[in-house]
Amino acid sequence: MGEIFISELIGSAVLILLGGGVVANVLLPKTGGSGGGTLMINWGWGLAVFGGVYAAYKSGGHLNPAVTFALALNGTTPWDQVPVYFAGEFIGCFIGAILVWAAYKPHFDASDDGAAKRGVFCTAPGIRNLPWNLVTEIIATIVLVLWVLVSGYSTTGLGPAGVALLVVGIGASLGGPTGYAINPARDLAPRLAHAVLPIKNKADGNWGYAWCP
Repeated sequence: MGEIFISELIGSAVLILLGGGVVANVLLPKTGGSGGGTLMINWGWGLAVFGGVYAAYKSGGHLNPAVTFALALNGTTPWDQVPVYFAGEFIGCFIGAILVWAAYKPHFDASDDGAAKRGVFCTAPGIRNLPWNLVTEIIATIVLVLWVLVSGYSTTGLGPAGVALLVVGIGASLGGPTGYAINPARDLAPRLAHAVLPIKNKADGNWGYAWCP
């Protein structure tokens, strides 16, 4: 249980450090990647998943409560391990978000755009329509979870590279409406970090939307 917790914590922290990091690089001012665009963010998140899954190899690299829940439903992950996976995922994502803030602290200070700074940590819809935002997140998450469930039967052996490419594809195809959290821990834990960190001129946490992802 301890190995599962530490493995998921490290992998989830890497996921958010690299994923949130690419968003910070694109959205914050005076960075090398400022204005890099949505596709840069999509590829950054894909590579973040790749790195996170490898970092959490000892526990199978779930990094996502939706994945853990699906693997428990099909009997791959014992139910008594599910709370340990969840704890590692949420705490790791929280730590990763703090590391992103530390890495980009001067750039957070240089920005007056509270919404952009919040966007480094969590998702928000392009058009706020909560029922349809929820539908979008469900569809995108199902695509991810189904791939995870069937990928073990493939003879290609793509492994983490396969899920990384899928995340890029989901972002490019389904990420526009909501920012494609497709992972409750990825959105909620960094949103909490945004709430407690001493970020200058930050916006509110948009908690009325937080339940959708």
